[in-house]
Amino acid sequence: MLRHLIAIATATILFSNSLTLAASKPPKPPDEFPPNPLEITPPDPLSPRSPKDKQPLTPQERQKLEPALDALNQEAAAKLQAGEQVAAFEIWNRELRLRRFLGSLAEVQALSRVGAIAWKLNDGQEVQYITERLQAIQKQAQSQKKAAPIDLELWRSLGEAYKNVRLSKLAIEAYNQVLLVVRQQQDQRAVLEILKTIGELHLSWFDYRKAAPIYEELLSFATSLGDRVNEVTYLQQLAYIYEQTNQPQQSLNVLNKLVEIYANENNLTQILELKLAIASDYESLAKKDPNLLLEAFNNYQEAYTTAWQLKEYVRAADALQKLIALYRSQGQTEEALQASEILVQIQAQAANFYGMMQAYDQIGQLYLERKEFPQALTAFQQGLKLAQQLKHEEAYFTGQIAKLSKANF
Repeated sequence: MLRHLIAIATATILFSNSLTLAASKPPKPPDEFPPNPLEITPPDPLSPRSPKDKQPLTPQERQKLEPALDALNQEAAAKLQAGEQVAAFEIWNRELRLRRFLGSLAEVQALSRVGAIAWKLNDGQEVQYITERLQAIQKQAQSQKKAAPIDLELWRSLGEAYKNVRLSKLAIEAYNQVLLVVRQQQDQRAVLEILKTIGELHLSWFDYRKAAPIYEELLSFATSLGDRVNEVTYLQQLAYIYEQTNQPQQSLNVLNKLVEIYANENNLTQILELKLAIASDYESLAKKDPNLLLEAFNNYQEAYTTAWQLKEYVRAADALQKLIALYRSQGQTEEALQASEILVQIQAQAANFYGMMQAYDQIGQLYLERKEFPQALTAFQQGLKLAQQLKHEEAYFTGQIAKLSKANF
């Protein structure tokens, strides 16, 4: 009996001590971030050897492994087609782990392929796994640059892979590595190809200021080669870039080159658009240098004249309206009135009754500024006729007429 009591007491003490120890140790936090499935090394029947064995595969091992991995890719695609997305990416991740045996280039190309699918399906977790693996490969490639020549194909593939998962900054870093080498090799064709890619990446992320020198260099190449098609393309890109970055002087330089090209081709339609843009740039520059205002006037007038010649009445009205606004900003009411009268005729040619109504309103406002009330009344009455036809803004014109009718001229 005594032995039994001693045993119970001892067990109680041990149990109590274990509780004390358990209480003193904080519980292990759950795994908030599961391990990257591309970095784990579970046993795999397709694995030709241990992942720790860094020796390249023999031709026989490659010949056996490559079709097996292609089959996994097809199996994953079939799963995705059947709506089993989770199962599909489990198979793809297995394929990607095994692709590592075929070397960095083959692995990056596979990561690029699967990454594009993951991005399209908005699978952020899978994109993150692939990004981490790409960065690990890039880090390894960077460490090997001093010991061996840069692997251009690998770095190109890294750039493409980053582009597929929409990591523009990392893609540009990779392509810049390639650009450095192909410049040294004086491989003009490769330089052009990489510059185009980098330029497109900058534009895709609206980084216009970094895109500008890229397209300036591309323009220089096209001009030196007499490549008129690409010269026009790059000039158009630069015009857009300088417009977005509010650089009117740089924009003017580009637009004037385009005018020269289109003038040689007698392409008046393109010249019309360019003249409007040129006038706008001069208008911006005139804020600092009023002497340039005349250039703005001249280019708006040329745009209007060209549009009239082409019977493009909508564009003619647009050019004339901008010219009127410029006249008004300079206090040139008489010129603004004359242009507004012409605008009425242009809108009539375009059968734009709403535009005619607005033009009569503009004329009425200009006569009010000059305190020429009878003329203002006549303009508003013309505007009311159109408003009644359109059943739009009738109250506005009626109100303007009522105010003038009460005035003592």
